[in-house]
Amino acid sequence: MRDGLRAFKHERPSDAARVTSTPPCRRAMKVLVTGHHGYLGSVVAPAIAAAGHDVTGVDTFFYEGCDFVDESRAVTALRADVRDLSAGELEGYDAIVHLAALSNDPLGALNAELTLDINFRATVELARKAKDAGVGRFVFASSCSMYGETAGGEHVTEEAPLRPLTAYAESKVRSEEGLAELADAGFAPVFMRNATVYGVSPRLRFDVVLNNLAGWAYTTKRVRIMSDGTPWRPIVHVRDVADATITMLTAPADVVRAEAFNVGADSENYQVRDLAEIVRVTFAGCDVEYAEGAGPDPRSYRVSFGKLERTFPEFQTTWNAADGARELRTAFEQVNLNEAEFAGHKFTRLAHLKLLADSGRIDETLRWVQAARPTAV
Repeated sequence: MRDGLRAFKHERPSDAARVTSTPPCRRAMKVLVTGHHGYLGSVVAPAIAAAGHDVTGVDTFFYEGCDFVDESRAVTALRADVRDLSAGELEGYDAIVHLAALSNDPLGALNAELTLDINFRATVELARKAKDAGVGRFVFASSCSMYGETAGGEHVTEEAPLRPLTAYAESKVRSEEGLAELADAGFAPVFMRNATVYGVSPRLRFDVVLNNLAGWAYTTKRVRIMSDGTPWRPIVHVRDVADATITMLTAPADVVRAEAFNVGADSENYQVRDLAEIVRVTFAGCDVEYAEGAGPDPRSYRVSFGKLERTFPEFQTTWNAADGARELRTAFEQVNLNEAEFAGHKFTRLAHLKLLADSGRIDETLRWVQAARPTAV
């Protein structure tokens, strides 16, 4: 975002009791991370490498040049579309962490069938090829959004009925079903149902709730809510997701095979209006405002994370919403974020893909025009 900007340092909360306890890896694994250049991947892939694993990333690099801060640690990478990877190109890997996807509801609404093609069909096909190539672990980035709307505000568990309300959420449900069918003694898919992610990343997104509210606050002095503020959302910091991913990679196969885990913490379920208030307090001089005609959002769910805690008592999340808001404020101050950058295409997935399409750089199937086969980056 700024020439010569140093990598942003994530400062964990100061409470010494709240530290990560992800277990050390039992052995170095060779891991392929899809979507490693995205918002989540550009934090997850270096974290896996820092834990002692041999990491290769694969990405379309749609968001090349959309950097918010410099990366502190790069990984070996391939420039490729996961739809084009062959079983032969997956040989030799112990595990795949599959993050690549059309990554939220607005993107899914753009073309529901294409969302299913990339997020569901390509996911299951990639897993099938991975299994044929002898890959033993497949960590899938799923989503709590598949719970849709929950009555009475109860905390839903992994056993709750799935009520996807969008193409994106449906793609995650169908992917989990397809991956579970591939599970056997030699192939262990595991489903990370992540809460809505927030926090600073080399490729920041402003189309996720806490980041968005903080961006409004810093650049306009208004904390703008697009709904009536009542919907419930579980949220989780990007680095907590990275730590959970390492846990899923290193856990015994019999513990995670075809299992879903909600990733987050029970304390981190918030109504949107409560997140707005946290942001208002963090960013001095701001007022909360509601978009004209704002009404209720049917996507409202509170989530239980007890299964994750019971299965992996050594793992704990280390961030909360207030910590995240302060981290975002520090990052915005460091780069001197302005409203044009906040509202521009670089940090909003749908807007940037539309720009690539309108300029003729990608086609209607979201492939680079005249793209080459996978090459090292």
